[in-house]
Amino acid sequence: MTPRAKFDRSLIPERPDLSFEIKLWHDSCQFVAGVDEAGRGAIAGPVAAGAVVLPNDLPDLSKKLKGVRDSKVMTAQKRERWALDIKETAVSWGVGFATREEIDARGIAPATRLAVSRALAQLVCVIDHVLVDYIKLPEIETPQTALVKGDARSLSIAAASILAKTARDAVMVEMDGEFPGYGFARNKGYGTEEHRRAVNELGPCAQHRRTFAPVRVYLSLFPPMSRD
Repeated sequence: MTPRAKFDRSLIPERPDLSFEIKLWHDSCQFVAGVDEAGRGAIAGPVAAGAVVLPNDLPDLSKKLKGVRDSKVMTAQKRERWALDIKETAVSWGVGFATREEIDARGIAPATRLAVSRALAQLVCVIDHVLVDYIKLPEIETPQTALVKGDARSLSIAAASILAKTARDAVMVEMDGEFPGYGFARNKGYGTEEHRRAVNELGPCAQHRRTFAPVRVYLSLFPPMSRD
């Protein structure tokens, strides 16, 4: 087996730009959707995907969205601020989810693609090309380009990452009220030390992913009588 070539990090610009989008626009792709997910590595809650179509006729687009970055390197306050600007600027945008049940039934990769399909289905324009962060979308017939570190290289993908992250975070904050004790408002369902300790003390709730450790480990040690 040929080892995978190591990604050249010098290809990452100082901030996400429109290099990929401009090339596609020049190739007669009018509507280019950037896609990214949030929550893939969490142990509780849904996985979310964002889809954003930026306008190809706005001369100062890069300047207008100059603060947009990969959502993981932004503060919650900045994500919320830029999410509003993205929605106002985009030709169209959408956010899709796949539930905890779908994640456990299908696996995280197929569930993530399902969330992406749902986000794309919300777009009001016919997409000519999809720019996606790393993953491939075999269920989608639209031409696509999977970019390593796409959320750091493509402005459309970075914008989608912000919408996915802010939408999912809002769901997890609301879920914290329904399932207290796990710190969902703080950890957003990720397996922090505090969260793992809560699972061990309280047992998993209905929103914990049964196929993910440490939930899977807990259930193997303490099988539920009739959980869910």
